[in-house]
Amino acid sequence: MSDVHDFKADIDAISRIPAIPSILNVVCQATGMGFAAVARVTEDRWVTCEVLDNSHFGLRPGDELKVETTLCHQVRSDRREVVIDNVSQDPLYADHHTPRIYGLQSYISVPIILSDGSFFGTLCAIDAAPAKLNNPAIVGMFRLFAELIAHHLDSDRHLNQSRADLAEERVTAELREQFVAVLGHDLRNPLTALQAGTRQLLKAPLDERSTVIVGLMTRSVTRMGLLVDNLLDLARGRLGGGIQLETATDEALHAVVGQVVDELRTAHPDREITAELKQVGHLSYDRIRIEQLVSNLVGNALTHGDEATPIVVTSMLVGDRLELSVANGGAPIPPDLIDNLFKPFFRAQVRPGQQGLGLGLYIASQIAKAHGGTLTASSTPQQTRFVFSMPIVQPVLA
Repeated sequence: MSDVHDFKADIDAISRIPAIPSILNVVCQATGMGFAAVARVTEDRWVTCEVLDNSHFGLRPGDELKVETTLCHQVRSDRREVVIDNVSQDPLYADHHTPRIYGLQSYISVPIILSDGSFFGTLCAIDAAPAKLNNPAIVGMFRLFAELIAHHLDSDRHLNQSRADLAEERVTAELREQFVAVLGHDLRNPLTALQAGTRQLLKAPLDERSTVIVGLMTRSVTRMGLLVDNLLDLARGRLGGGIQLETATDEALHAVVGQVVDELRTAHPDREITAELKQVGHLSYDRIRIEQLVSNLVGNALTHGDEATPIVVTSMLVGDRLELSVANGGAPIPPDLIDNLFKPFFRAQVRPGQQGLGLGLYIASQIAKAHGGTLTASSTPQQTRFVFSMPIVQPVLA
């Protein structure tokens, strides 16, 4: 269970078992013996973990006897109990050194063996007077109590291991997220330089081939910029207390959503994207973040939806809440995957050649949360639909 020289952990583990005092009391009551204990026994150590000493033997938790002077040493070697009713009449132990050293006439010790087969110690009892111990009832009781103690020790060990694993995982997760944050930050500067360079190249006279190459470079840099933004948003969401907003009410939200949809139509002329945007007026929201949310949701629909089915973007007021949805056709998302959609780096289906980190829906859910809203998903054979719902904050009607 632990290093053989580290007995404090073993003593503490026994002390955390609330039944131990009752077990020792029952042992003494049932046998008439004055001393009972749980001992940690190794090849070269015998240490008291818990004790009931009505005969003033003088041992307390943490006290130690020379293991070679105890019969528990034999119990450990044979992994069998030793039971003596009357030392003076016992042919095996009448002349044994242990009873002479400690003045014993009755003795019982039962091994405590953990589930992995390791030997922890013993449940033992002693007295200066003879006792009737060597019978099925007493021996069976001791075995049962020893098994109960072993079960508690196993549970305690597993609980401590789980706690240690959880603490280690938390440290690992924090380091991983700090790495992501540093990586995203350090990539931003060279990307900014590349973006500035491609813009300058596009202003200069270029032949047809060079124009195509610079155009490809520009799109690649833009895509890399989006990936870095997602990494930084991931780090903010996980390490910085969530995504921060810069809210304003200077532009009608439905108009902003319409502009994003128009840009996506232009970028994907082969796909049909329809918008059903009702007048929702000037609401308090972060324009850049809402644009990002809509772009991520529509981008997800473009990636996973049926190419022959239109993507439908809607926005409306429902009572005192804004509802903005993106729906697409295609194969339904299995119910067991729905709850995982908004976890970072999760992708329900990965097509050959598909790119991305699996952060789009996670970032969208964090933006919804930052606005005091929710992002939910539903999927049927007819339609997969994502709905962003946000409470209306000080609406100013258009």
